[in-house]
Amino acid sequence: FDWLTYLRDLGVGALLADDMGLGKTVQSIAILKGKSLIVAPTSVLYNWEKEIKKFRPNFKCSIYHGTGRKLDEKAQIILTSYAILRLDLELLSSKNWDIIIVDEAQNIKNPDSKVSQAIYQISAKFRLALTGTPVENRLEDLWSVFNFINKGLLGARKDFYNRYSRPIVLGDKNASERLKKRLDPFILRRLKTEVAKDLPPYTEVILYNELDVKEREFYNEIEALAKNKILDNMGEGKGVIKMLEALLRLRQASCHQGLIPGNNTSESSKVQMLLSQLEQCVAEGHKALIFSQWTSLLDIIGKKLYENKISFLRIDGSTKKRHEIVENFQTKDDHPVLLLSLKAAGVGINLTAADHVFIMDPWWNPAAEQQAADRTYRIGQDKPVIVYKMVAKDTVEEKIIALQ
Repeated sequence: FDWLTYLRDLGVGALLADDMGLGKTVQSIAILKGKSLIVAPTSVLYNWEKEIKKFRPNFKCSIYHGTGRKLDEKAQIILTSYAILRLDLELLSSKNWDIIIVDEAQNIKNPDSKVSQAIYQISAKFRLALTGTPVENRLEDLWSVFNFINKGLLGARKDFYNRYSRPIVLGDKNASERLKKRLDPFILRRLKTEVAKDLPPYTEVILYNELDVKEREFYNEIEALAKNKILDNMGEGKGVIKMLEALLRLRQASCHQGLIPGNNTSESSKVQMLLSQLEQCVAEGHKALIFSQWTSLLDIIGKKLYENKISFLRIDGSTKKRHEIVENFQTKDDHPVLLLSLKAAGVGINLTAADHVFIMDPWWNPAAEQQAADRTYRIGQDKPVIVYKMVAKDTVEEKIIALQ
């Protein structure tokens, strides 16, 4: 709080990059004053509204979103999404903001995207970016965020690549130290292990399942077919696209054959293993989160849960009033399982009622999985948390784990 208010009063931007679950939202709300604009993913707008009403009840807060949206000129805090900011840039950039906060700032990691270009055009006396993953894929992610909060600090994009990014990738420790020294006053990153020493234990477990005979035959068939297609297209320069398509199909076949177009198989050894784990989990009074990047896999799991009389809730990209579902899951015991799509629910929601997390399909970037796990392993959690990565043996999924 002291650090944020110091930079706010100086009028220089800040990047609060605390580990997920350490309260970046509340810390940001505490330093609000004057006319403030908060830009966040649509999925967390109502969470922001709820927290503002709880911790700053004297502030009038308004959500600027939806088809019939109107900007409330009397509100001290305006909440909007990245999509609406891009669509209504002319209106929002015409206002004089005292503070602008960009939540889940990894959304502006690509400086060429329309969202990033729009956010650069909003003027404010104090700019604050919030993200638990300031560098998701490459160091240039950081340049884009700083181009928003303190434009010019890291030089031009090409200059940043030549002075910092490329030398650091090549192992130049001096370049790394120079960059750290330049950023230190404007970036704060603390880990749960440093700050929240009272958090209960966190355990990560890989649950391996063997594909049954039919699944193995199907997987091998797809693999052989994919290799032939890739080899056939290498000379035409289409090999990369075919590789990506092949990897997708192999990942889907590792989870459930029914994910492959034209295949109507209803059984899956991985889903069966999940069900046996969930039955034990629910019987012992635990609550569980189940994440997948494919909503079609959530459909299949939901059907199996229904057949096995395991009550559940669900949040994906099409879910309306997700804050009500979160509230239900957090406060009531009617639904011990919550199905979530990795993209729609991997950020910004608090699900500390759960202490078991199942990740159905491992992802190349472990940061995305960590964000999912941190929906429950955060301040407020008083139970040991176990995260299960579901991995099919002798498939591409094992290689993804090795990549991580």
